[in-house]
Amino acid sequence: MSALQNLDKDLRHLARLSPAGYFVGLHIRFTSPLMTFQTYPQAWTDHYTERGYAMRDPMIAWGFSALGATRWSEITIPDSFGIMAEAAQHGLAYGLVVACGPVSSRTISGLARSDREFTDPEIAEALVIIDRLHDVTQPPDHLTDAQIDALRLIAAGHRHAAAAAKLGISESALKVRLNSARARLLARTTPEAIQRAKDYRLI
Repeated sequence: MSALQNLDKDLRHLARLSPAGYFVGLHIRFTSPLMTFQTYPQAWTDHYTERGYAMRDPMIAWGFSALGATRWSEITIPDSFGIMAEAAQHGLAYGLVVACGPVSSRTISGLARSDREFTDPEIAEALVIIDRLHDVTQPPDHLTDAQIDALRLIAAGHRHAAAAAKLGISESALKVRLNSARARLLARTTPEAIQRAKDYRLI
């Protein structure tokens, strides 16, 4: 099973654990995650984004100040903007925050339910999943020269045939290089791989 398939499997498991939705911000650096996955209701996501709640959210603040997991109801950081009460109005009545990784590359996840608090076994499951997601999405520190060349040419707007000709290889060989770059970067498409390579300063 590929790393991308394992990632999908863990996200499906996370969705089963959090029927009201989840958010995972992976490897947050300079306040922005390198990857995000989320299934919160769109209305809540829009409301949260429009009001800039990320910088005021006690769940996020907890995630940067601690490691492990805690229920939202157990967070002692003041919620001056009433974000948790507003979340409950959108069906996110009970929640869990999980944080792992160094502060320079922190992963923070919020899981939500509308019916009850998360149980201790569910919290233990969530910790394992988020730790694994953090590990599997660790950005690579390099790509091969062949992968870099292929991505750069496609990023510059060359079609496959033209890029292959510039490299002096067959189009199928170019596709092999692009496929291997996508796999290395956990990207589903070449444009996504190019963006990730740029974000990671690899091209």
